[in-house]
Amino acid sequence: MTSKLDAALKMVDAANAADPALDNGEPAALLYGKRMSAELNRLFPNADDGLQIAARGQHIERWTLSRKSYPEGRTGYLDWRREQGRRHGARLAGIMRDAGYREEDCDRVAAMLRKEGIKRDPNVQAFEDVICFVFLKWYFAPFSGTQTPEALEKIVQRTARKMSEEGRARVLEEFDLPEPFAAAFKG
Repeated sequence: MTSKLDAALKMVDAANAADPALDNGEPAALLYGKRMSAELNRLFPNADDGLQIAARGQHIERWTLSRKSYPEGRTGYLDWRREQGRRHGARLAGIMRDAGYREEDCDRVAAMLRKEGIKRDPNVQAFEDVICFVFLKWYFAPFSGTQTPEALEKIVQRTARKMSEEGRARVLEEFDLPEPFAAAFKG
């Protein structure tokens, strides 16, 4: 690990250690970042610094912008999520500058957090695949209890559509999904 990468990841972890919400006794954002890094290392072991920083910091300081500050419903959720992506990208770009990265590298990571280039840019797509794997592995089961079966099916379909063909195939290999959820990842 380069000294710049190590410094950036430590800054991300320090920021996320302030999350007041706990998950398994750890600040939730810090644990999420660790899970993202672990899945990235497993799925894409040769990821460059930018992708490693994007994965670790995807939810950096997420708690500072409450979902409740946006209207209920899908439109409010999407507005909140877009603003989170913008904020997270700007925050990570600042951390990268402080760690000594070039401006174009900082801009590149900010674009990844805004999901610019999904389905076209291999790093953005790898980032999205990792996000989906972390969701399915760690958050899907508890989340599913909060949704109607119809809503949950739509969410699974949207998750699958965001993934690469290789990512969807790997989901089918690694997860025992019941129908109709498995169908969303086929073809």
